[in-house]
Amino acid sequence: MPPPDFTLDFDRMRRVGFPEVVLAEGKTSSQIVEICRQLARAHDVLVTRLPAERWEELTAAGPLPGRAHYDDRSRTLHLSVGKPMPKVEGTVAIVTAGTADTLVAEEARRTLEYLGVFSATVPDVGVAGVLRLLSRLEEIEAADVVIAVAGMEASLFSVIAGLVGRPLIAVPTSAGYGAALSGIASLLSAINSCANGVTAVNIDSGYAAAMAAYRILSGGPRRWDRKEPVSKPRASTPTKRRSASTAKRNARS
Repeated sequence: MPPPDFTLDFDRMRRVGFPEVVLAEGKTSSQIVEICRQLARAHDVLVTRLPAERWEELTAAGPLPGRAHYDDRSRTLHLSVGKPMPKVEGTVAIVTAGTADTLVAEEARRTLEYLGVFSATVPDVGVAGVLRLLSRLEEIEAADVVIAVAGMEASLFSVIAGLVGRPLIAVPTSAGYGAALSGIASLLSAINSCANGVTAVNIDSGYAAAMAAYRILSGGPRRWDRKEPVSKPRASTPTKRRSASTAKRNARS
């Protein structure tokens, strides 16, 4: 029997605070099934970029561990084996410019759900009808992190970042006509935003945006392996103020 052509990272949870997630693209169904079986020994499993036709192939390739929750809109598979991620304090608002951005937003939502983060979606509030966005602004401001999903020229990124003080993660999408260049135009809009502090992830990567939001909210792993506590910097000792008489004596001497 040939050796497996994958090496799993079971130490990732300890290092960075979240487990390895399976990207279905470029893998055979049998590879995905075997990877999921092995990962399920340590934690619940998330599979991304799994279209409906691949899901049907996967179910025929062999039994999967735990309970399978497949979502065709986000193209994700969540295998629940009773070892979920702990709940994280804080919420995420996922804001889309148009209905065409829904699939990418759903990938972000499902990933956050897997990671133990609550999110709420504010759909179809692009700047072509900016009053729609302004009417939901209070809801967006209530979140701890905002994920904005937009294609075409993606003005939504700068508008939200100029109105809301929360960390903003921009997800450019490939939605749009020819000069949108399959998402390049919206990516350039994100990284050239005049609103300070906009974070941009790859085109159509709702997953990457969710992971960035998780890093912000979780603050990283709890490093119990650190045996010595991190020492705090000592406060500087204030210099005593000299009296006027002391200053005069020092001047004479």
